[in-house]
Amino acid sequence: MKLYIKYMVSLRCKMVVHQELEKLNIKNALVDLGLVETLDDITAEQRMQLRDNLLKTGLELLDDKKSILIEKIKNVVTEMIHFSEALPKENFSDYVSKKLGYDYTYLANTFSEVKGMTLQHFIIINKVEKVKELLLYDELNLTEISYKLNYSSVAHLSNQFKKITGLSPSFYRNLKKQRLKNLEDL
Repeated sequence: MKLYIKYMVSLRCKMVVHQELEKLNIKNALVDLGLVETLDDITAEQRMQLRDNLLKTGLELLDDKKSILIEKIKNVVTEMIHFSEALPKENFSDYVSKKLGYDYTYLANTFSEVKGMTLQHFIIINKVEKVKELLLYDELNLTEISYKLNYSSVAHLSNQFKKITGLSPSFYRNLKKQRLKNLEDL
């Protein structure tokens, strides 16, 4: 049996879900971002208890098909950008479409209808969050980050970053350095 869980976007979330399943003696074959596969069907009482327990941790058990599809889309994008060593070389829209087995236009229209933003904008926001993370680690320069995230150029990366954050990547990186310096001065 497959269960879909909203807001399950990190390894910590996976651990929380796994613990909740153990508490309810629900045997699982897989706990992944946004998805749990149980070995057996669960009772209505177990489902309600799991729903209540997950809500207490900030997670939500999903039932309606559109919500489930949106979570699948979000999880594919999150996994692709934040947890993959290398981003796919193909177009992101083709990747998401292939991964979920739906036409991209259908996915994009459903996502826009439910979330109030385009799927492309959601992907850009996630890429910018990854850029922020890489800037804070201070291990890669902008050219390397641009290449790693499949930007066509550093200028393209910088333009998207500034549109989303209001700051240039260099200024953002310097803010971190300034914060560390201020902490050292305490």
